[in-house]
Amino acid sequence: MPRLYPLFSGSSGNCYYIGSAGSGILIDAGRSAKQIENALKENDLDIKNVRAVFVTHEHIDHVKGLRVLASRHGLKVYASEGTVEALREKDLINEKVDIMPIGFDGKETDDMKIRPFEISHDCAQGFGFVVETSDGRKTAFATDTGYVTDSMSKAIRGCDTAVIESNHDVRMLENGLYPYLLKRRILSDIGHLSNDVCAETVTALVKSGSTRFVLAHLSKENNMPELARQTSLCTLEQNGMKQNIDFMLTVAAESNNKPLIY
Repeated sequence: MPRLYPLFSGSSGNCYYIGSAGSGILIDAGRSAKQIENALKENDLDIKNVRAVFVTHEHIDHVKGLRVLASRHGLKVYASEGTVEALREKDLINEKVDIMPIGFDGKETDDMKIRPFEISHDCAQGFGFVVETSDGRKTAFATDTGYVTDSMSKAIRGCDTAVIESNHDVRMLENGLYPYLLKRRILSDIGHLSNDVCAETVTALVKSGSTRFVLAHLSKENNMPELARQTSLCTLEQNGMKQNIDFMLTVAAESNNKPLIY
């Protein structure tokens, strides 16, 4: 039975494993190679069974360990053409990394199908991914986007599980210590999803048939796990949806080495 492991989530680094104990993939590699290797070991997952790394974009909290991890273990890496170029320009990969661009037709690896969709972020060419596992279930990875794009909405609608960004509370951000320009960037269409927008999105997804949600990429400075959870929970309940009946909702911790969704 495939499982989802949110190994790391947040501004300090992002990395998810999805698959079975015998075969799976990583979405991003935003912590050191050693940290990712240790997180896999703690879950009885062998790095030798990781078939590939799918990279959403080139920001360091998504690729910090990519070069070492991929070259050390001979992992295939897939990303958009724009991301591949940006990784090379920033010297975040070298000739030892087996990296290839992925198109919208996606990629199949073992018994999984991975399809990308566009996000709106201040990066070269960001992608989210929908992963269909061997049991026919679909999991969407939708973080690092300033708003829910049409392609994102279409791609994640009807997915069984959505790992979705609930980055910040708008009030905390506006009244916090970030410089003005950084606040505007986060709130812009190429920034990050707020708790409020996330709540609206998961409510729409329940109506389309989705049942499991992992709130991800929370800001340390401008959010709190319980605040993010309650924002989505309240909106869902206001729309007549009941937890553990119509949906399951959890928050990915900064470092969480246990599977959240079975």
